[in-house]
Amino acid sequence: MSENEDQTRDSNGAVLADGDNVTVIKDLKVKGTSSTIKRGTMVKGIRLTGNPDEVECRVEKIKGLVLRTEFLKKA
Repeated sequence: MSENEDQTRDSNGAVLADGDNVTVIKDLKVKGTSSTIKRGTMVKGIRLTGNPDEVECRVEKIKGLVLRTEFLKKA
């Protein structure tokens, strides 16, 4: 496996790193809660997980949220 395959990338292909700010590109319903993350919501200070398709973050009052990178755009 090359280093390129291990990098975490957003929906546009930009490389993401710990602490980056991203924007949600689609309304997302959060499982286990009645809240929805609206399109255009800024998520600050993401954390990378071991999976290149997922990032961990905190949105509003929801801690430990894991979002798929296909729904994110680097800000």
